Amino acid sequence: TEGRTRIMSTDVESLRRRSVADSSEHLWEHDPRGHRRSSQCDRLCVSGTHPETADTPSPCTSHHFGHYTPKCLPIHRHLPCSEDVWQEVSCRTSIHAENEVEAHKLANNYMFGFRKWKSHVTERPIEDRSDVVKELYSQQNFIKPHAGSVVTFGNVVYSILFGWWISLAYVLVCLLMFCTIIGIPYGKLCWRLSGYLLWPFGKALQKTSMPARRCCIKFPHCEAIPEETDDVKGSPEVKESAPLLHPPPSVITDVPPSAPPPQKSQYWCRAGTYVWLLLGYLPLAAVHALVCFLSWMLVFSIPVAKTNARMLHTVLLLPPEEIRLQTVQKAQSCEARVLLCCYRAFNRYYYKYEVDGINVFAVNLLSLVIVTLVIGYVDHNNSFVSSEVKFATTVTSIIPLSYYIGMGIASISAQSNFAVGAVVNATFGSITELTFYLTALLQGQRSGTKCLAEIVKAALTGTLLGCILFVPGLCMIIGGCKHSEQRFNSRSAGVSSALLFISVGGVFAPTLFSKAYGNLVCENCSNLSGDKGSPFTCTACYYDLTENNLSLFQSHIEPLVYTVSVLLPAAYLVGLVFTLKTHSHIYDFHISNGHGHVMSHHNPVVHWSRWRALAVLIVATLLTAVCADLATEHITPIISSRAVSQYFIGVTVLAMVPEIPEIVNGIQFALQNNISLSLEVGNCLAVQVCMLQIPLLILFNAVYDVGFVLIFSDLHLWASIFSVILVNYIFMDGKCDYFQGTALVVVYLILLALYFFAPSPRGC
Repeated sequence: TEGRTRIMSTDVESLRRRSVADSSEHLWEHDPRGHRRSSQCDRLCVSGTHPETADTPSPCTSHHFGHYTPKCLPIHRHLPCSEDVWQEVSCRTSIHAENEVEAHKLANNYMFGFRKWKSHVTERPIEDRSDVVKELYSQQNFIKPHAGSVVTFGNVVYSILFGWWISLAYVLVCLLMFCTIIGIPYGKLCWRLSGYLLWPFGKALQKTSMPARRCCIKFPHCEAIPEETDDVKGSPEVKESAPLLHPPPSVITDVPPSAPPPQKSQYWCRAGTYVWLLLGYLPLAAVHALVCFLSWMLVFSIPVAKTNARMLHTVLLLPPEEIRLQTVQKAQSCEARVLLCCYRAFNRYYYKYEVDGINVFAVNLLSLVIVTLVIGYVDHNNSFVSSEVKFATTVTSIIPLSYYIGMGIASISAQSNFAVGAVVNATFGSITELTFYLTALLQGQRSGTKCLAEIVKAALTGTLLGCILFVPGLCMIIGGCKHSEQRFNSRSAGVSSALLFISVGGVFAPTLFSKAYGNLVCENCSNLSGDKGSPFTCTACYYDLTENNLSLFQSHIEPLVYTVSVLLPAAYLVGLVFTLKTHSHIYDFHISNGHGHVMSHHNPVVHWSRWRALAVLIVATLLTAVCADLATEHITPIISSRAVSQYFIGVTVLAMVPEIPEIVNGIQFALQNNISLSLEVGNCLAVQVCMLQIPLLILFNAVYDVGFVLIFSDLHLWASIFSVILVNYIFMDGKCDYFQGTALVVVYLILLALYFFAPSPRGC
């Protein structure tokens, strides 16, 4: 009986795992069902609002890492089938993770005060990826089945952009090789390759010197064998971040030899070889290197870069008699090794491509950082590049640097405990914005102008407005187009909303105090009638706090500012304790590997180790400081222009450009029906602006006076207060759609219009 019970339990567990493995694969799921059955009403309510989660195992009973999953709230069977049930089952949020490091990163995403990061920090097995992603990382050294015609729009564009002049270069080298006499074999090869590179699609370059002794099993449908070295053993997995010039080895197995390899002359002992390397290979290498760079920068033409890289490091270094060009029309035998075979020049999915865990766009934008530093420090007198262009390049360069800082923070936090992760997030989480603010204030102090201080205040307000209105609104619109209605945890959103109220109230308290007790000073007053009893018309009125009413500022407003700068970080710490310690069940979630099994405890391969991530953080921070210094140096001609208000420059360009990586992360969360994290992206940034960045600026001003006074204009004050009230009204019911997102974005655009037509601030 005991043995039969054991067998039955094993069978049940096997069936359970099989059913879970066959269920739909969604990265983020809310779990309405477990081994401990809830009432039918509960299950219908949750599955009705989240139909994609009907087959997810319960986090209360599934395997999990203990410190990632706080205790679940009890689900009462007698609850009515209503909207309130969502709040009770919110503890059943299930998150899929491939390994423990990814689980730790996902857990950090739900922690208050931690930077939300979407990209993986560990290598993902290529066999677990979709066919579309596998195609991105596939090498071009095998023949694979291809359906359809190779005459596509992208291939035609390749011939127009690259093919004709690459072919022309080979024709010229061909003529040169024929002139040397001893290079005639290479001239013939160049002639054949000129026609191939003009239209390489559906053709294969093969190495025919020796028959294949091993056959590829990694690509079971290939008809020819990839070119591999003889010392490849084992079956290492293909990495996503495989270097361009060093493709990963394929899994191979031995095949009985058909014939002994023919004897060939010593290739490197020929005089023609060195003539080829000097007169033929070097100019062609320059051509292929240029094509590699251009096609790689275009991103979607990376297959062209792979083709030219393989031509450069493999094909052109082989003896010419060993290279055979053949059209792929029928199944080839395994008697030749494939050197190069491609079918498409462009692939629209290459925006997903990563190099060592870094998105290809972030890799390409590093070249812009180098260009920015060169033109910024070499062309001091703006002889070749104008200040406006330099400002645009420096601001754009902050985008990839902000991405690298986010990747470094996520990598360190995922591989460390909570305390280390909290310190790293608090230290580097706002480093990009603070670097610009401090350099701008120092530049304004050196130049003796108050304009840069006003622009810093506009940038702070613009970041606050963008994170409150634009980021969640855009995520709602994009997510709502894919999912008709999205739900989020209104309790966690309520915590963020309360902190937003506290933040805005504290930051603008000195401004309200100055309105109540400051001296109103008016300038440019005129009396058109000339009668002293008639009213005067004034065009510039403001509250003077630092000159004519210095006692009020020193004895009342300045102590209030310091008090607020202490209370705001204290409120931030209380929020951390509330959400991460005493009321952690608000953010309750469960992490599994997506197949109902316990996650693998094998050491995952991380893209960046802790020390490497720390080094990247330090270097990216230094480069950000340099770019910010260049931006503040070349912003003067822009703010001197009367065409655009300085307010508008601060609330748009300087405020939102550093947040572009965060906006992209929020959009990706929304597309995966995880609107909760999308909203937390904006709320977290807004809270950090008020509770961390502004107090740090006040502290810096107390140590080194740079003229930063925590008194904002009326436009900043009322725009921020109205935005917080509006977003709290929308977040009340715990659900959202594209219409609510449109309302937030429209209000944000209206506020931008106000800033665009607003007069310049005093001192500018």
